This record gives sequence, structure tokens and C-alpha cells, in this order.
Amino acid sequence: MSTAAATGVWGRAEQQDFRSRVRGTLLGAAVGDALGAPVDSLSLDGIREAHGAEGLTEPAPAHGRRGAVTAATQLALFTVDGLIRAQVRRDTGAWHPPTDLHRAYRRWAATQSDWGPDERRKEDGWLAREEWLYSRRSPARACLVGLGDEHMGTLEAPKNPEEQGAEAVTRSAPFGLLVGWEPQLVLQLAVECAVQTHGHPTAYLAAGAHTVLVHGLARGESLDGAIQRALALLAARPGHQPVTDALKHALGAVRQGMPTPARVEELMGDGGAEGALAAAVYCALVGEDIRHGLRLAVNHGGASAAAGTLCGALLGALHGETALPPGWLTELEGRATILELADDFAMEMTQGPALHGPAVSSPGWLARYPRA
Repeated sequence: MSTAAATGVWGRAEQQDFRSRVRGTLLGAAVGDALGAPVDSLSLDGIREAHGAEGLTEPAPAHGRRGAVTAATQLALFTVDGLIRAQVRRDTGAWHPPTDLHRAYRRWAATQSDWGPDERRKEDGWLAREEWLYSRRSPARACLVGLGDEHMGTLEAPKNPEEQGAEAVTRSAPFGLLVGWEPQLVLQLAVECAVQTHGHPTAYLAAGAHTVLVHGLARGESLDGAIQRALALLAARPGHQPVTDALKHALGAVRQGMPTPARVEELMGDGGAEGALAAAVYCALVGEDIRHGLRLAVNHGGASAAAGTLCGALLGALHGETALPPGWLTELEGRATILELADDFAMEMTQGPALHGPAVSSPGWLARYPRA
């Protein structure tokens, strides 16, 4: 898999494996998000009171329907859109992915205030014209403020420098699907895009760490191997200690007996970015299958939707889309859009030169992902 990505030569089997992992990552994150959304603000006792002694075991209503996603999934989709647009714009000689991602996140911000799509804005591309995205799903204030104007946060001048929430982490899995990139570059891109809303090192390094985990899994590595690589890359970054400690804490918890909600809650801590990452990594490591891992990730008194999102991305990248619970997928909000975007991303990454470039240009592709 990684050989194909590195050499730019994709055989049929490699393309199919990659597409399955892209779909798995995006659908897995969305399924985890939707599973956690109904219990996001509840204590463990509250969850059991509402859903029985076993806690939440199947999707339940949130935001007026079963399978509803939160702002985490909305933003992750615009991350994918921004990454495709960055590749397409590269033909023009302009190559600064954080700027393309900032534009994509600004398109998301418009969905949070506009009544619906503005058909006159051709430069928006197709994703911003999806009606179902025009609904507020508990967006974090940091995201709305950070993306509230044209000014882009950077590492030198980040937006919301005290913000340590998990919202930059939950939108960052798609960076890890850049399997042709070196892990340290993937980490750097995730960090540069995280600081557009979350300027505290704990938040943006947690985003970078999660991206490196997804990257390793998408390249066919084990989760353990991906964690070790993330720890090695984090060690060189100022302010890494809380994130490094959280990952090590998750690894240590695996050896402490049967998984319990109390253990997940302890890893979660005060619900910051590093806690959500630790809880998700732990659940992905100890889960018997995706269903079990995701149930563990949401049944506790912490940030259930964030932990579910992060755990779902890891398990989806590891096992591919066919391992996801079919009954949960059938009710997932926006599933058709997520699949369409996943397949577009896989096609761009494996066959981009056949879609756009100096010699060839597909009008349909450039209408979907304008260079503007």
C-alpha cells in the first residue's frame, strides 16, 4: 500500500484497498459521532437511566432523528473538500494547503449562518450546495469565532490561543489519508489547520497525533506501530507533554484488565483534546470489534460524540468500510454525501493527473472542485 503511494503507481488492488480505508475512515467517524450525539451531555447514570443498564447500544435520536451527526462530521467533510481543492489548485502554481483548508472551513462557517446554499456562488463547488449541511449541530464557539472572518490563524499567530477543546482533533482524520505524504508532513499540515480555531499546543498537537495514527492505519500499519510513530514525532514539538502523556496513559490502561466506563472516563479527564484522543485510542485498542469499540467510546460521562468520532475514524481506517455495522450505516445522516466525497478523494489521490493538469482537464471535476 505505502509502496504504491510513494511511487505514485497504483494497481487495481491498491486502489480498492485505499478507497475502502478512505470510506471506512469517514463513515466510521460519522457513525461514532452519530452514536455519541444523543448522550453527549449525560452522566453514565443518566445514560443508563435513558437507555437501560447496558447503556446506549444502538443509535438513538438526536437533533430530531436517529443517526444525526454533529458539527464534527460537517467540518471533517469540509476538510476533505479543502484537500481535494488544494490538489486541483496545484495546477495553477499555487500550493498552500492551509489556505485551501481555511477557505473550505469558511464555507462550513457559512452553512452555520446562511438559510441554505447560494446557487450563484459557483466557486463554492458541490459540497457547499448540500442542503442537509445547513443546520447548526452544536458547533463549538472556538470554531465559529476562529472562522468568523477572513483572517487565518497560523502557528505564529493562532486563533483562540487558550482553546484546548477536541473540535480541531475531530475534523483532522482526513489529513491522515494523504498516504503519499511523509508522516511528519501530515502532522505539520494538521497542526497548521488546527490553529485556525484552536491555538493551544495541547489541542493542535492532539490533532496532529490523531492524523498520524490515521495515516499509519491507512498505510496498512498496526495501531500500536502508529502510536509509537506518533509519540516519536511529538517528542520534537514544544508543548507535547500533555498529549504524549495521554497516549502513554491509554497504552498503559490496556493492560489493566477488562475495559469499563470508569476507565474510559478516567482517560477522558476534563474532556479536553488530549483526553478525547486517549479515550478513543484506548477503545480502538481494546474493542473486540467496531461495534464494541464504539459502544465503549460513547458510554461514559465525558465527551461521547468526540470520543466516538475519533475512535470510529481509527477503526474505519484500520478495517475498511465493510467492517462497519450495516444497521448503523443505514440510518446515518448524509451517508450518500459522505460516500460521494470519499470516492472523489480516493479518485483524486490515485488518478488526479487524469482529471486535471496541463494536458488534460475534466470540466465536470473542475465544476465540483473549482480552482477559484
